[in-house]
Amino acid sequence: MSLKNINPTKTQAWKNLSDHYQGFASFSIKKAFENDANRKKRFTIEQGDLTLDYSKNRIDQETMDLLVQLADEVALKDAIEKYFSGEAINETEKRAVLHTALRSSSKEPLKVGKKDIRPEIARTLRKIKSFSNEVISGKWKGYTGKSITDIVNIGIGGSDLGPDMIVEALQFYKNQLNTHFVSNIDGDHVSEVIKKLDPETTLFVIVSKTFTTQETLTNANTIKNWFLKSASQFDIAKHFVAVSTNLDAISEFGIDGNNVFPMWNWVGGRFSLWSAVGLSISLSVGFNNFRELLDGAEEMDLHFKNESFDKNVPVILALLSIWYNNFFKAETEAILPYTQYLTKLAPYLQQAIMESNGKSVDRNGEVVDYQTGTIVWGSTGTNMQHAFMQLVHQGTKLIPADFIGYQQSLHGLSDHHKKLMANFNAQMDALAFGKTLEEVHLELKTSGNVNDIATLMPYKVFEGNKPSNSIIFNNLTPKSLGKLVSMYEHKIFVQGVIWNIYSYDQFGVELGKELAKKLLNNA
Repeated sequence: MSLKNINPTKTQAWKNLSDHYQGFASFSIKKAFENDANRKKRFTIEQGDLTLDYSKNRIDQETMDLLVQLADEVALKDAIEKYFSGEAINETEKRAVLHTALRSSSKEPLKVGKKDIRPEIARTLRKIKSFSNEVISGKWKGYTGKSITDIVNIGIGGSDLGPDMIVEALQFYKNQLNTHFVSNIDGDHVSEVIKKLDPETTLFVIVSKTFTTQETLTNANTIKNWFLKSASQFDIAKHFVAVSTNLDAISEFGIDGNNVFPMWNWVGGRFSLWSAVGLSISLSVGFNNFRELLDGAEEMDLHFKNESFDKNVPVILALLSIWYNNFFKAETEAILPYTQYLTKLAPYLQQAIMESNGKSVDRNGEVVDYQTGTIVWGSTGTNMQHAFMQLVHQGTKLIPADFIGYQQSLHGLSDHHKKLMANFNAQMDALAFGKTLEEVHLELKTSGNVNDIATLMPYKVFEGNKPSNSIIFNNLTPKSLGKLVSMYEHKIFVQGVIWNIYSYDQFGVELGKELAKKLLNNA
């Protein structure tokens, strides 16, 4: 059974939301707080170590009730059931979408076609664990008998962005191995990585489902040729492993069949870091931390699957995004983590979100006449406060923002962390409440700038009323990171269901590849 095909703009909830929006022009976040002492509590959800405060949005209770009604009318509950049970909801490619199964601890059979996939997932996890332990402990030796010191992940798209983001985010937990990522077909990229490596002590992980991806295979062959300058073809087996399905191509490359990890059609590339695609994560931080990452994701999966929509973190985030994208016509969203560890989160989410929901044809094959995928961008606080936040505060565009913070720092520099979180909260307050003409006038007057008051006043006014979400965890652990990534995965799913599009194909990336091949063949 496929997802139900419901045009959201034809629902009663959409019509009600349109009417509601028309009467919402004068809504003020500041006044809403003044009129409701319980507003923060009303619009806050706590889920374990995660707190979502969405009170600083242009919403009231009626807004949220209507958005939940929209979720009901597009049959979101039915879609979630099909998502978790292995229905082929990626209908254009006739595939299930089961990245959730990769982190599930359930023992109940889960069938794709007639095959229960849980035993194969368990086998793969055992293999990842065994292999990671062998390499990290130093038992795995290179061709000269030395232990491995460096890991290089060779992949692109989902085979690169996810593992790279997680490894960077979990630097605090890393072991002695140095982890590198090669993705771009730009020869300068691979050349700069090779410069840092010793062929005797480097392990290469080639990640490509088909083992034919142009960028990945070009880089893999360049690295192989570099390796063979000091080693033999026989030595490849000790230094190259593959995450792929193309056993013939892998064997031809020289990789030992025992060093091949599976990929599955029911996992899309941009949601695959939870699978053997995450081997470089397990090697970098150890299998136990990798398992914690999966456990955190599963905790969010269960919350998303079982919680009512009005208390469901991914659902609420998706509904707010729909509200701004489709009614306020806000085209972008900012992702603003207040930790340097998450410096690669925005690029990762750009693929996850824009490759998934950047669609203009609905599930009926018809061109949509409403906005779909949002443009996602961002950077880490407080760096971005000295960069693009000027536009968010005083520019002409409405840019909803997710602020991601942590109650505690990992290295314990409490003075730093107090200042960091003061900025975290101050930015959201400034966006929501702004600064009035009267406040500016008083400030200038008390500061002694009497002669400049008339000139400076217009420039120092902050309109405010700019929406933001506060997403706070206790601290950055593999488990909390798993929850965070899973949360955004489910937000993507909900948006796709509401927009009546297929989120899990990506035909839009194919034309450029096809033309590049033609141009290359004609060169």
